Amino acid sequence: MRPILLIGAGRMGGALLKGWIRTRIGPLTVVEPDPSPELRKLARTNHIQLHKSVEDVSERIRACVIAIKPQVFKSEAARFKSIAELSALIISIAAGTSTKLMREAWGDDVRIIRAMPNTPGSIGRGISALYATRIATDADRKLAQRLLAALGETLWVGKESLIDSVTAVSGSGPAYVFLLVEALTEAAQAEGLPSHAADRLARATVSGAGALLEADGRPAADLRLDVTSPGGTTEAALELLLSADGLKPLITRAVRAARKRAEELAS
Repeated sequence: MRPILLIGAGRMGGALLKGWIRTRIGPLTVVEPDPSPELRKLARTNHIQLHKSVEDVSERIRACVIAIKPQVFKSEAARFKSIAELSALIISIAAGTSTKLMREAWGDDVRIIRAMPNTPGSIGRGISALYATRIATDADRKLAQRLLAALGETLWVGKESLIDSVTAVSGSGPAYVFLLVEALTEAAQAEGLPSHAADRLARATVSGAGALLEADGRPAADLRLDVTSPGGTTEAALELLLSADGLKPLITRAVRAARKRAEELAS
């Protein structure tokens, strides 16, 4: 069977690789100019071909997943033309790398799928959105979905521009949640709690609320109301968070800023 090629084994590429190993997808070939000791060990243990340059790859492949930083992708896209010429499906998980950029570098007949995963995929709890170009086949879509499902949930979007919105919501979203934990921790300390207790309370509250969201299919607003007693402590806090300049408009502005940046990267 022809191998799956991974270009870039950093944080997200490494998560994909471990997910493929866990779900027994293979054979696998990896291009990583600076392989870590962990990657070398994974390669030895799981019979993975490891190369330092795309120029070293000559075998025919089923698909190539490009998992490098957008700025690097932009400057080095032409280097991957030899991979595109192997007639394999190309999957990009780099934010802000448009299919237009890829077609200009490799030609119009290359089958391309863009995907946007997120960092919880490193523990199999992520979500990835995918967009397929017109010439991608049903088999391509199935293969791409299987490869990204190694990180968690998947969903398809019908317009490429929506990948930028996905990037702003779920791609960047874990950072927003981690910032919330930071803010809760600092607020708890300001109210007199010791740092270790503040950190534990904030972490457990956010992770527990996430688990409840997963277990209970009702809208998040309904779950919020379950916590909110009339005239109680939660209501006092929510009066601030739900004000005209509170959390919702702030998150809207933050997501819009992230989307605009993704669009700038693609231009």
